Amino acid sequence: MLGLTTLAVEVTHISNNGLWLLLGGEELLLTYDQFPCFYKATVDQISHVERPTQNHLYWPELDVDIAVESISRPLAFPLFAKGAR
Repeated sequence: MLGLTTLAVEVTHISNNGLWLLLGGEELLLTYDQFPCFYKATVDQISHVERPTQNHLYWPELDVDIAVESISRPLAFPLFAKGAR
């Protein structure tokens, strides 16, 4: 199927500070401070991530949608959802 390799996403590490995603050849950090929706999520919930389009990530079990650009360029997206940690 076309696009599977280019749209692949993998969670490579989960720590006390956040999680790392591998998108193509680039690794991106999602900190819990910036993305509090992942703080209380289980490893299974975090690990099941889909990339329906080049700039869209989706975690079905958490019902979380994130634009890739908001991770790689957080200063361009100053509004983040507030969540309790």
